[in-house]
Amino acid sequence: MHDRGIAPDRVTVHLTHPSPNHGTRRDGLIPSLIVIHYTAMATAEEALDRLCDPATEVSSHYLIDEAGRICRLIPETRRAWHAGAGRWGSLSDVNSASVGIELANDGTCPFPPEQMAALVALLAEIRGRWNIPPKGVIGHSDMAPGRKTDPGALFDWQSLAEDGQAVWPETHETLRGTDDLWGDLARFGYPLEVGMDAVLDAFRLRFRPGVTGPADETDRAIAADLARRFPVDPPRRDA
Repeated sequence: MHDRGIAPDRVTVHLTHPSPNHGTRRDGLIPSLIVIHYTAMATAEEALDRLCDPATEVSSHYLIDEAGRICRLIPETRRAWHAGAGRWGSLSDVNSASVGIELANDGTCPFPPEQMAALVALLAEIRGRWNIPPKGVIGHSDMAPGRKTDPGALFDWQSLAEDGQAVWPETHETLRGTDDLWGDLARFGYPLEVGMDAVLDAFRLRFRPGVTGPADETDRAIAADLARRFPVDPPRRDA
């Protein structure tokens, strides 16, 4: 990737690595989600090679390296191949209704401040272009529980929410759960057909990393708050 960085007041996007791995968005769908991934590879350069290799049949719209340099691989109007099998709410073709962002990270390391700052700036621009609310920013693990774990337990979702680019539950002590944990998780967007254990793991990976064991009252309270304030919307389509 190139050595130009991110200016303090704008996003610098590198346009020099177009990927051939893309297609037409299906069924008139337009971006209503942004899906965050990690590359699970040693370097950004290795990830870039893979995302641009026709033989892999994988791609994303953007790749952000550890230093915060942004590379655009595919125009946002096109369907990238980053999400694969999974669902969010009633949306089963997530690729056709999302923008995919890969973060160069091997899955075991914290995400550097420069990379997170670049992500915040890029998310703000994409969301503004497509009128995507903060609740439309999800992880790969959210829409593919049991199959994917990225961006992982080390990704700082709370900080991203504090920057206005994602959502986070209320934490006051008066928060109470309901008797319908699984219904609340489904109303937020999680696909229950993959199994309750997988969904609970994905939910905790994002909102309670490191917590294990049976579902508890804190899980119920968080799920109820998310379902009440951020219920999933129907997929958006071209007029």
